[in-house]
Amino acid sequence: MVWLTAALGLVILLLAGDALVKGAVNLALRVGIPALIVSLTIVAFGTSAPELLISIKAALDGVPGIALGNVVGSNTANVLMVLGIPALIAVMHTAEHDSRKSYLVMLASTVLFIGLAFRGTFDWIAGLILLGALALALGDNIVDSLRHRREGAAASEDDEEEPEGADPDMAGWKVGLFLVLGLVGLPLGANLLVESATEIARMFGVSETVIGLTLVAIGTSLPELATTVMAALRRQADVALGNVIGSNMFNLLAIIGVAALIKPMDVDPEFLRYDLWVMLGSTLILIPFVFFRQNIGKVWGVILSALYVGYVVSVLI
Repeated sequence: MVWLTAALGLVILLLAGDALVKGAVNLALRVGIPALIVSLTIVAFGTSAPELLISIKAALDGVPGIALGNVVGSNTANVLMVLGIPALIAVMHTAEHDSRKSYLVMLASTVLFIGLAFRGTFDWIAGLILLGALALALGDNIVDSLRHRREGAAASEDDEEEPEGADPDMAGWKVGLFLVLGLVGLPLGANLLVESATEIARMFGVSETVIGLTLVAIGTSLPELATTVMAALRRQADVALGNVIGSNMFNLLAIIGVAALIKPMDVDPEFLRYDLWVMLGSTLILIPFVFFRQNIGKVWGVILSALYVGYVVSVLI
């Protein structure tokens, strides 16, 4: 039953997160916020809402291992699993795209996160530092996007790509319904998943940290995996790689930043000995794809997937 409850919590989280994105995006567009700003802020935060609610709930419940494990485990899974499995299906031609700057921001975020972790706790000071770094990264991203738009002024404002979840014809009552479903469903799903994950940890005699790094992290990485599989099949490698880079940056800066402001979270010493370095190592694995224009083919898919399976096994045993 506890496994069913965990699965139900995960499903509610994912559906509620999608509903919140749809409602927030269409509300923002209706009140006149530019589509570009909506894409870079509301959509980014909305798609990270399940992880955010899990981390907040876990912190409040006194199980910081799930909160931190969810983020650290998700970032590792996003590189090794989310890029590895789609590469087994179709080659991702990352050589055609330039993601160097966004990658460097993600790498800097990872190093900052690890440095703060060695303080032993993520408190309000760490939270403010992480959120300050997020504000700088978002501001720089918005400036870059506006400059690119001005340089490519041939494309009119009408041709601007609509953000995810945008529907100009959506009725006002539907916007409100999506917002309500998202705002109600997210805490409900987070509550079910965190409590079930804690119970599973007790059943198997493992720490909440291990459950956060594996069960919770894999579950919350499923949307990114689905998006990346579709992007690989459509030969949209920039979407696939950008999805992973953006998600990892938000996980570190936004999710832990907000959760740390709500309640301090002590860092499990095992994170400092092992898991943070695995996360950093998986981040560095992206260097050939980002800087040396190496495509992610089937061989890399096997390597990345095997590394992730090995990591999960090493955490569980």
